[in-house]
Amino acid sequence: MAENFREMRRFKQALTQEECRAILKEGKRGVLAVLGDGGYPYAVPLNFVYADGRLYFHMALAGHKLDALRSCDKCSFNVLKQGEKSDDGWSYFFDSVTVFGRLREIDDAAEKVERLRLLGQKYFPTVEMVDSDIEKNGARCTVVELKIEHMSGKHVHER
Repeated sequence: MAENFREMRRFKQALTQEECRAILKEGKRGVLAVLGDGGYPYAVPLNFVYADGRLYFHMALAGHKLDALRSCDKCSFNVLKQGEKSDDGWSYFFDSVTVFGRLREIDDAAEKVERLRLLGQKYFPTVEMVDSDIEKNGARCTVVELKIEHMSGKHVHER
């Protein structure tokens, strides 16, 4: 599979796979890019959770993202770690991770609830709030899994 993906040109700035996974575990939002209408890229920020080496999202039962993934399951997802201002006072250091993979809708009801629970536990303050939200809104959303085929990360000094 690796032959389908380019090597990082600035390899000295590359993050390790462990560092990439840490950013995915800690990150709050990322940008999902899919092949949208008319062959145009469609990129949208999303909440997500990283678990068991895969990424999970929730989305509406209908819409541009879902139409796009049903048409072509290939995607990329980027997470940008909060930057830090450098000593010069105007430039930033930051890390980012980009993953490439394939999306699939989760059809199994029990698996869907399990993944919604993981998402909720990342963003809601209590388990009770998670369970309440799943009970109230779970049937009105789709849960999507991104199976990672390639992942790379980069440490950048933006000047």
